[in-house]
Parts: sequence; structure tokens; C-alpha cells
Amino acid sequence: MLQMTNYEGLEAYVVVSLIDPKGKYEKTLYVMGPDKQWYNGFKEWNKTLAKKKENLNGITGASIAAGDRSITTFSIDESKLNKGYKLRFESAVEDNKYYVGDVEIALTTADITKKKEGKGFIRYVKLNKL
Repeated sequence: MLQMTNYEGLEAYVVVSLIDPKGKYEKTLYVMGPDKQWYNGFKEWNKTLAKKKENLNGITGASIAAGDRSITTFSIDESKLNKGYKLRFESAVEDNKYYVGDVEIALTTADITKKKEGKGFIRYVKLNKL
């Protein structure tokens, strides 16, 4: 579950990525925001997307407004747990700021289900392990 802050402005786009132990993007897990024209606002993620040419079909959804919450499901390979990987939640709002590491969650048995506070447009993220 992702809860947004009560910021001023348009709906936010959020990108959820798997980050490898060296801090590099490995895979895009989910994108909140369907219009590809705005993806260039995610400067760091967009650089990788341009190189990797990931297929984002099926992993995109609606953008999210201030104060709203979103419940989304995505899969993480269990082989990534306790190996130095993390999830990165980036957020951006048109004509506003971009937070490359709004929320980062270490993929460890201890941290995966802890509520993590955001640094930008995201108030917090809480994951459930199924």
C-alpha cells in the first residue's frame, strides 16, 4: 500500500524499481501513470529505460492524487531477498519536483514488511509478503 502526502498540484506518477546490490536499476516492477510522455520526468529511471527498452505493458496503472492511497500487487523473486537488493519508489508531479529515492526498502527478511516513510510526495509505503 502506498499513501500520498497532501501536496499541492496534479496527480503524481510513481515508478517502483528493483535495484541491484551495486545501486543499478535491474527491473521496473510497476508504474503509476499511464502516459509515456511524462516518463522523461523520472531522470534517473528514464536513462535506464532508454538503454534497456523494457516492455512496460501490463505493469502500468493510474497516477495517484494528493492524499490518496493505492494498493498494488507486484512480484519479487524470492532469490533477491537478503542479497543486497532494494525497492526504489520514485515520485514526480508535473511542474513540480522529482524525488529519485522517495522511498527505498531493503529486500531483507527484517525490512520487507516494515512501514517506510517517504521523503517527497509519498507519505509512506507498507508492503505485505504473501
